[in-house]
Amino acid sequence: MASLKEMRDQIKSVESTQKITRAMQMVAAAKLRRATDAAQNARPYAERIATVIANLAAGVSGDGAPKLLVGTGRQDRHLVVVASSDRGLAGGFNSSIIRAARERINALLAEGKDVKIITVGKKARDQFRRVFGDRFVATFEAGVPGLASAQPVADKITELFETGQVDVVTLAFSRYKSVVVQTPTLTQLIPAQIAGAAATIDLKGAAYEYEPDEETILETLLPRNLTVQLLSAMLENQAGFYAAQMAAMDNATRNAGDMIAALNLKKNRTRQAQITKELIEIISGAEAL
Repeated sequence: MASLKEMRDQIKSVESTQKITRAMQMVAAAKLRRATDAAQNARPYAERIATVIANLAAGVSGDGAPKLLVGTGRQDRHLVVVASSDRGLAGGFNSSIIRAARERINALLAEGKDVKIITVGKKARDQFRRVFGDRFVATFEAGVPGLASAQPVADKITELFETGQVDVVTLAFSRYKSVVVQTPTLTQLIPAQIAGAAATIDLKGAAYEYEPDEETILETLLPRNLTVQLLSAMLENQAGFYAAQMAAMDNATRNAGDMIAALNLKKNRTRQAQITKELIEIISGAEAL
């Protein structure tokens, strides 16, 4: 049985851990508001650019259509971009994204497809490097989401596509819904998905002429759309990470409190047992005299 000193040391250790988890919970809660605002502010822009592309794509067909819109016509070589966080201590946030991406990759490999992987975030990098190290193309840190961090990822994806190394590009990330709900999501970046875009703009019977033509505008918009979709996903990830971390640290703080209460009870019972034993020894010695 542990001594009273060992129990006191254990209680102090758990109390120190509880202070850390409570501080991390408060920090995550403070950062969550800004991250949520950033993710929600990015959604209308991402949806609007998808709507514009959908309208332009309706007037484009044949060989003149940009490759980023229609693809290469093949489905043999796939690139899976997995976006996670750089840090842990957020419950199952990262593992849920990684699980969804791994299931997608394994399904493609089972179909005989050639699969390449790009990771955004240290947690995804560490997991996939162990399992799919030979399929790695590049890795990026999540860092602070912004155009400066999303553009290099978009440039690498564009390079792989334009050099004919990939036919289809899929992005795996976590879509933020609420503080308690973050949904792992797989979305296709190339060929650009316009079927799931927001409703096309109602022209009310008017005929529009574009200057320059639709193909030229799309050639400019599609690379920008790729960057915007990546940035939106990174912002969604950041909001989901802070929400998951806040919930995980709240649970850890509560568990530490329960453990402290249990240890205090055990310590008091042990101390009471020692006092009772000492009293019995004193009384027995007095009676012997």
